[in-house]
Amino acid sequence: MMATILFQKLLIDMENKTLTELTVELKSKKISSSELTKYYLEKIKKYDPRLNSFITLTEEFALKKASQIDTEISKGNFKPLSGIPIAQKDIFCTKGVRTTCGSKMLSNFISPYDATVIRKLNEAGTVMIGKTNMDEFAMGSSNETSYFGTVKNPWDLERVPGGSSGGSAACVSAGLAPCATGTDTGGSIRQPASLTGICGLKPTYGRVSRYGMIAFASSLDQAGVFAKTAEDCALLLTHMSGYDEQDSTSSRESVPNYLQECKAEFKGMKIGIPKEFLEGLDHDVHLIFDEAVKQLEKVNCKIVEISLKSSKLGVSAYQVVAPAECSSNLSRYDGVRFGHRTKDAENIIELYKKSRSEGFGDEVKRRILVGTYALSAGYYDAYYIKAQKIRSLISREFKEAFDKVDLIIGPTTPDVAFKLGEKLNDPIAMYLSDIFTVSTNLAGLPAISIPMGMKKNLPTGLQIIGGHFQESKLLSLAHEFQKMTDWHLQKPDNQKWI
Repeated sequence: MMATILFQKLLIDMENKTLTELTVELKSKKISSSELTKYYLEKIKKYDPRLNSFITLTEEFALKKASQIDTEISKGNFKPLSGIPIAQKDIFCTKGVRTTCGSKMLSNFISPYDATVIRKLNEAGTVMIGKTNMDEFAMGSSNETSYFGTVKNPWDLERVPGGSSGGSAACVSAGLAPCATGTDTGGSIRQPASLTGICGLKPTYGRVSRYGMIAFASSLDQAGVFAKTAEDCALLLTHMSGYDEQDSTSSRESVPNYLQECKAEFKGMKIGIPKEFLEGLDHDVHLIFDEAVKQLEKVNCKIVEISLKSSKLGVSAYQVVAPAECSSNLSRYDGVRFGHRTKDAENIIELYKKSRSEGFGDEVKRRILVGTYALSAGYYDAYYIKAQKIRSLISREFKEAFDKVDLIIGPTTPDVAFKLGEKLNDPIAMYLSDIFTVSTNLAGLPAISIPMGMKKNLPTGLQIIGGHFQESKLLSLAHEFQKMTDWHLQKPDNQKWI
């Protein structure tokens, strides 16, 4: 009995460790991948019914993979992430496993292949424990548009976890997985990371392959990660990045050892704060941000005010460009080739209409309609071309800013997590929750959100933005901030979820 209690304590201690620390424990055989995987699977079964962060639990697959890895470790074969359990956002195709994208349209789709992100993380030794819930086709900022139900914020079950990667953020925040993948089209990694009190990294566009990642807006979508620390994000990014000949937008830029560069001696930086990022900010969040800035000044960071005037137009431009691309990408779901097919159609036109009407939710339909309208004759020049011009202005302003500063910082979100249903019937208010994040996607820049403080027991995030392929710089600053603070160590009370 005593041995069982001690082992349970060991497992709980493991839950508090970083990925770097976990790899040491697994390599030294202090704990096995099978034991660690079982622990997380049992915890998911116990707590996730209240959170709804997973769509599919891959228990049989995970235990088999963990056992194989334990055998390899016993032979001295250890990969960079051998035995690490990971949750995968249900937007990445996984061979032989249902990939739904949070939609009825793909609720029965079994992928015949792995996305490159899945393949790379598998090759690095990770163990997939499940596919996480998400806003339908990644369209949403609250994880309330999923066909599989709303995801709850572990800090307060009456509040949203953010979106579209809300399931991934919630499960890491709740300690149901040590790390998870996500995707970011307009803030869908950073915003939920901020609202759930964890780290969320969106790399430079093209840094991580999009092959096998179900498309929403192809020129904006980028895969990234959730974890407890900047260090953990650096480790994961190192092993999921790189050129992929199956993705024409994939970059040939060499991949550094992000973990090594993240932990290198910090020498201070010149940090820009756009005045536009502080407008419309909640008073308490503003005070928390001011304290975070003071911490950075203690490590020889020079803080300067800058201006990104066009960033104010970011949401407006995004809400033309993203729906336009979505209307094109989602035209493939017609009830003929794959996806939901209506059982009540008398001709081909009815088949298209009814399959799409039944298969898509309201938010997806709204964006398809907006995008089709913006691309239609007579409106293309008035809306789409103007939005692309604004996008160019935003990119130019960021480039000019990075000629003067090393990094740019600001709050990730205007306020902490909002109540469930609060903005569901007000699309404009929902879209504005991404006001500080969309511009980086339009410019294709890397950015990370890390915990910077608490407002009434709810977390809020600090966003750090870098120039193209400057992930090492922003990870270094994030790591230095976490050495001085303990906000990333704060955890929600799991007694709320039982």
